[in-house]
Amino acid sequence: MTTATRSPAEITLIALAFVLSGLILVVPLVLIFAFALREGLATYLTNILEPNTLHAVGLTVLTAIIVVPINIVVGVCLAWLVTRFRFPGRQLIITTIELPASVSPIVAGVVYLFLYGGQGLLGPVLQAANIQLMFTVTAIILVSLFVTAPFVARELIPLMQQQGTEDEEAALSLGASGWQMFWHVTLPNIRWAILYGAVLTNARVMGEFGAVSVVSGSIRGQTNTLPLQITQLFNDFNVTGAFAAATTLALIAVLTLILKSSLEGRGWR
Repeated sequence: MTTATRSPAEITLIALAFVLSGLILVVPLVLIFAFALREGLATYLTNILEPNTLHAVGLTVLTAIIVVPINIVVGVCLAWLVTRFRFPGRQLIITTIELPASVSPIVAGVVYLFLYGGQGLLGPVLQAANIQLMFTVTAIILVSLFVTAPFVARELIPLMQQQGTEDEEAALSLGASGWQMFWHVTLPNIRWAILYGAVLTNARVMGEFGAVSVVSGSIRGQTNTLPLQITQLFNDFNVTGAFAAATTLALIAVLTLILKSSLEGRGWR
């Protein structure tokens, strides 16, 4: 339907969608940068290059670099398992996949604390082995893995169920090995779902606050991720520094979306 044939109601709804998108998405993004730059570019750069903020940025990126690939592999394996095989306990696995999405992140952090903390269930065993998990980077990675675990599998399971197994069975009947079937038949059909899941996982890792705040200890320059650093800067009444750190988080999100759109464009071509 061309623009000339659109009814007034359709034009009104489209305009309303653009206005609401601008108010909800664009305006807050503009305000973040406006507050971050209100004292000038020099002050902005000083806040961005502050050692604790740089460490928070690096730790956030490091967590994403570790968590996203692991959850991609685990998500693909789980989706393959529950869509290609029938076995007792299959529905339980599907329910378990959804568990992290239904649990509050703070509750997840508390559970990890009760399991691996000094006074937790496994705490004495870990202390006897001179291993500390809580209030370390390892704890941040563990809870980030937990809260982002469902995203890739959630994207893949409905798609793989809809696609069925005909193409894969044809490849096997023609003599392809299991790995050849996966790389040349299955993976090309699910690559965009994997990409969507990876983007969602990355966004959640970058912005996770609740679970990380419980297990990290929020130690400046050691276990502060970027969301925790922003909160601490606000608590220190360093509003400009907090918004400067927030622009970094916003830029990472925008770059992730640009990368996603670029990969999608190449896929369509």
